[in-house]
Amino acid sequence: MCPDEVPMDEAVSYVPADELRVGLFVFVDLPWFRHPFAFDRFKIKTDSQIAQLKELGVARFRVDPARSDMPAPPPVVADTPAAPALPAEPAPVPDADTLARQRRRERNAARRARIARVERAFASAGQAVKEANRNLVARPGESLAALNQLVGDMAESMLSAPEVTLHAMADRIGGTETYCHELNTAVMSLMLARQLELPEGQVPLLGLGALVHDIGLAEIPDKVVKKRDPLTHAEAELRKLHCEYGVKRGHEIGLPPPVLAIIGQHHENWDGSGYPKGVSADRIHPLARVVALVNEYDNLCNPPDVMRALTPYEALSVLFTQRRNRFEGRVLQLLVRQLGVYPPGTVVALSDDRLGMVVSVNSRAPLRPGVMVYQPELPRDESSILNLAQVPEINIAKALRAADLPREVHDYLSPRTRVAYFFDTEVDLEVDQPACEAAA
Repeated sequence: MCPDEVPMDEAVSYVPADELRVGLFVFVDLPWFRHPFAFDRFKIKTDSQIAQLKELGVARFRVDPARSDMPAPPPVVADTPAAPALPAEPAPVPDADTLARQRRRERNAARRARIARVERAFASAGQAVKEANRNLVARPGESLAALNQLVGDMAESMLSAPEVTLHAMADRIGGTETYCHELNTAVMSLMLARQLELPEGQVPLLGLGALVHDIGLAEIPDKVVKKRDPLTHAEAELRKLHCEYGVKRGHEIGLPPPVLAIIGQHHENWDGSGYPKGVSADRIHPLARVVALVNEYDNLCNPPDVMRALTPYEALSVLFTQRRNRFEGRVLQLLVRQLGVYPPGTVVALSDDRLGMVVSVNSRAPLRPGVMVYQPELPRDESSILNLAQVPEINIAKALRAADLPREVHDYLSPRTRVAYFFDTEVDLEVDQPACEAAA
């Protein structure tokens, strides 16, 4: 037993979330990337920590009385004769419109709290990837342990949940934008693993390979890696060497063969047109086929020059209509099913002529995403988020480019400059009223 562990059946009790107070020594029994705290056990010192704990949605928390500052019992107040009760005046009954707006605000507040939790998890995961990449050569054992822990937590959460929701993250959460590509690749690869029904032992290898697939780029000069203008032929050829450099580095730090295959083959194409060796079809490792596709999708959405970025809808369309021969057909079909025809981050026009932005796709109904609707008559925090899976009379008419939106619509919807994804295993089953009723 670790020195700071306490036998659960002797000293540890539980406290409902609503009864948390400063001074309690509390345990956060969640995967580390699902909470914002540096440690999973600590003494509560501030009301802010209590608020963060309550936002986690946990009904009760383990506490250690021995390490808690237990307050004095409340003073006993002598009974006094109660004053005669005055008849209560009936509370005013709010009208239907007021009730509808209140319910919408409450639903949106709950959604915002859930999104805030997902964003904190995304920021924690991004920081872990950042630190591990920084120390991968100097401290490979420690760095690989951190990455494997992250992959294990994500895989366990995804594979054990009945449904998984994919969210578009806000720009620059926690300063992790530089590392969005590795995290995006890992999240989407693991979600594909769920649909591919990979053997359990292959899932962590896929996740680790997705996180380190570009380690060879550390050997390429930044002026090439981060160049926004099109690369010259010589620069492009130099950049291609990152696959071979990555395999060499992977051997040095002891990565397993399937992960080395992902590093070496994540730019190989099903039709043999890729690099570095031009292998095709079954000669490409099955895990590398997954990462190759997700890597291409994310590079289309998030190129070095944001002016050349495709919208998620455009990127998926390019892959499916123009580049489908480069990828294994089944994997491509599952990516489309995972992201939906309109991936998170896509700006859309609805069949009722309103505009909105896809904010989430649920694995149960990927073709019917959640859409935040532009409603100028309402504050942004009261705007409807339509679950199209439960509003069959409303459809997406077409996808739009964010640059084509009127300024006021753009500011309201806040389309992402760079598209980052993270997942949530809690599904929002509530649905806002149909547009015609919500606007009434």
